[in-house]
Amino acid sequence: MAEYLASIYGTEKDKVNCSFYFKIGACRHGDRCSRKHVKPTFSQTILCSNIYQNPAHDTNCTMTEDEIQSHFDDFYEDFFTELCKYGEVEEMHVCDNVGDHLIGNVYARFRYEEDAQRAVDNLNQRFYAGRPIYAELSPVTDFREACCRQNENAECTRGGFCNFMHLKEVSRRLKKELFAAQRVYLREQRRSKRDRSEEKNRRGSRRSRRDDRRDSYNDDYRYEH
Repeated sequence: MAEYLASIYGTEKDKVNCSFYFKIGACRHGDRCSRKHVKPTFSQTILCSNIYQNPAHDTNCTMTEDEIQSHFDDFYEDFFTELCKYGEVEEMHVCDNVGDHLIGNVYARFRYEEDAQRAVDNLNQRFYAGRPIYAELSPVTDFREACCRQNENAECTRGGFCNFMHLKEVSRRLKKELFAAQRVYLREQRRSKRDRSEEKNRRGSRRSRRDDRRDSYNDDYRYEH
């Protein structure tokens, strides 16, 4: 029985736990959902809810497609750069859905769980574009499962109100540049940390030699007098 329950956990066959929350980290029913939303106590993935304000969702928007893409690229670069302060980011995705539970959501998967936790702790004390950031650990581990496959083939009939992720794509060149810059930044961080460690060891070695000389002097002084 236990093996069966484990095998259906988070699937549509699971009558206790919400499969949408397990796959996507969000559910249109929210707290009113009849199934449990099991929030992870540790995870590599974080969710920042309703962060990106897409101007295209404004019915009065007069921006061109190029201007909207530039607006999004600026946001993506800004937020990605902020997240990199907490650790190595392996993926960052922004939802283009318009449903309340998904609109503007930013998901980021860190390499290490402790970095994800540090990001959540710090971001929840921060504001972005004048609005408080609401960050939490997310159960999402596989974004391929979380994304709408029909949308990827331009076949989704639900559009922005789909309950699976419709991701807004950042410019390919910018994405490549950001991850390349992150690799350089992390390499410099590791080098700096190594240099500090080596300097600390050198200082400790010099201090040890001074202590040895002082002890030797004291021993000689005691024996001579």
